[in-house]
Amino acid sequence: MAKTIRVGIIGAGYIADWHADALSSSEHAELTCVVDASREKARAFATARGIKHFESVSEMLSASTCDAVHILTPPDHHHRLAGLCIAGGLHVLVEKPLALSSDDAAELVRSARVNGVRLSVGHNFLGLPSYTRLKKATQEGSLGRISTAEINWCFPLSALRSGPYGAWLMRETRNLLYELGPHLFAFANDLFGPVKILHLSTSNPISIPGGGTRPQGFRILAHAGGVDVIFNISLVETLDDRSVTVRGSSRIARLDYARDTLVTVGTNTSDLVLNPFRDALAQSWGHLREGTANAARQLVSLNQKSPYGLSFRGMCEAVYKSLRNGDAPDPRFSGESGEAVTESLDAAVALLPAEPKSSKPKGKPKPRALVIGGTGFIGRALTRKLAERGTDVRVLSRAAAGPFDDISDKVELFEASLKDEAALGKAMKGITHVYHLAKSDDKTWADALENDVGVTERIARAALNCGVERLIYTGTIASYDMSDPSALITEETGFAADMDDRNVYARSKAECERRLMTMHHDDGLPVTIARPGIVLGKGGPLQHWGIGRWHGAGAVKIWGNGRHILPFVLIDDVSDGLILMAHEPTAIGESFNLVGEPMLSALGYFDAIHQELGARIKVSSGSPLAFYGADALKFFLKHRFLRRTGLSRPSYRDWKSRAHYAAFDNSKPKHMLGWMPEMSREQFIKRAITEADLFGF
Repeated sequence: MAKTIRVGIIGAGYIADWHADALSSSEHAELTCVVDASREKARAFATARGIKHFESVSEMLSASTCDAVHILTPPDHHHRLAGLCIAGGLHVLVEKPLALSSDDAAELVRSARVNGVRLSVGHNFLGLPSYTRLKKATQEGSLGRISTAEINWCFPLSALRSGPYGAWLMRETRNLLYELGPHLFAFANDLFGPVKILHLSTSNPISIPGGGTRPQGFRILAHAGGVDVIFNISLVETLDDRSVTVRGSSRIARLDYARDTLVTVGTNTSDLVLNPFRDALAQSWGHLREGTANAARQLVSLNQKSPYGLSFRGMCEAVYKSLRNGDAPDPRFSGESGEAVTESLDAAVALLPAEPKSSKPKGKPKPRALVIGGTGFIGRALTRKLAERGTDVRVLSRAAAGPFDDISDKVELFEASLKDEAALGKAMKGITHVYHLAKSDDKTWADALENDVGVTERIARAALNCGVERLIYTGTIASYDMSDPSALITEETGFAADMDDRNVYARSKAECERRLMTMHHDDGLPVTIARPGIVLGKGGPLQHWGIGRWHGAGAVKIWGNGRHILPFVLIDDVSDGLILMAHEPTAIGESFNLVGEPMLSALGYFDAIHQELGARIKVSSGSPLAFYGADALKFFLKHRFLRRTGLSRPSYRDWKSRAHYAAFDNSKPKHMLGWMPEMSREQFIKRAITEADLFGF
């Protein structure tokens, strides 16, 4: 047997962790390096995994640290990077889609063959144990003669309603199909053969900021190997149904590939009285068997073998076992299968309705305000309101396009790293007011100090050096101790002297505030701090984690009993408050809690959703003590058995604070700034729920 295959990862984004975990579990491969254009991301990923990191593919190739690579970048980079690595003599696994055209896919397949390396494609769901059983049942004929199949991806895509809109996925409608279609077409191609597209229709269009619409539903009719296949994609807020249903003459099989379960239904020979009973009993037993097996597997593995994680493990095992043993490639993940899927994607995309060309307004903006974090929920609303009021805006963005194409004569996108102080200085050239709305999603305090606190200090120093008139920083009310129902919180309440027992986000935001105020007193930093409440309105998510822990669009476990009033505030009111803070001379060195008038409890909020939108969401109360106990157990298991270090362990008081038991006094921003949050309950519900497009349809 050949030596273990050394594997590198190109692209240190979200999906890289899944690939890295799968590789670490394989006896046939080992992860040795990572490449990312962002030095910080590459270094952080490499440090956590104990591997080498590079900023370019050429560096990695020169170092000869790997025999194979996984290309995990956005799809518009797949063809170029895969071609470069193939030419460099590396085996390549490309995340789906293999390429953005069948011509490019075919070129990669040919190149791999000429260069004597193996090309694989990341159709990860075909690596699930339940799918292996479905394929076996189909091939052995136990389902009978297959007539039809229905393959579904019905799973909310929150980016359609709340961004980020500058990402590759959101730039064109076709990108939605190239991103999600490979999952569906790969199933049909592997089970039945090449997929011939017959018809495509779209539904539930949604307007996106910047102009244009995107469909949230796709229905595709196709034919594959003598089987009629229906593909359904639904991206609105819906119950998760990612499934494959295969209908045969003897049995019907339903694969739930999001949960790794396979249940079959067949006929039995009982009479008319017992037949329905035996039929229901068989289905019940199938669900019980699958659910028990999955629960036991995840319990024993401490959730390391979740269905999604297992799909990557199955894929990597198949790819590297055959490669290491010198066997033929597994057809599920071969370059040829990727080419066939891409051909089907091309055919489907060709049937999409033509998108109207949108013309950008003429004129070049002359920015006076800089919004950092301008493509987020609050940032988008603030940027548009500034533009409406006659202030041209510069927005820091990683993308060349975004949610402001329709007002590009008033909004300028500027690319700069938040860890590059010189670049931040260039971004602040000619700027009088800087709004710092960015935040990081860190798991450890060490990461928060680097990615949130360090970034905030860097922005503040740049603002001082550039002579900015005002820096407006958005903290969070989550930094307060809100565990006491009898407490009334004002801006004078302050945070705890010791925040070590708080969650990383609340602690980090409080530390940012502390350091900014130190710079105000010591260096004259003209800073004003805003702490928004639970922000609602159009462009915000249905599944808001400030309210509770969500289990899909239809169920939520709220923090606490849900009967006390929550500190809700409308997105438009937050934008108004931020603008007022920038122009009030007495606001320098002050902080403001932007919390709306007392309106709704959590239960009242969900009752209003039911009344206004006709959707009854299943709501259950969550005991802070139970949350704390479960978190303590997870912390122990991760620390003791998974050897995770640097993890935070929030206190019981921290968990109580998430329920927002304390009340807020919002008189300071009203009196000092002239801020006027919505007073009418009817209008609040209309803007927060009725017109907020929470479900996408």
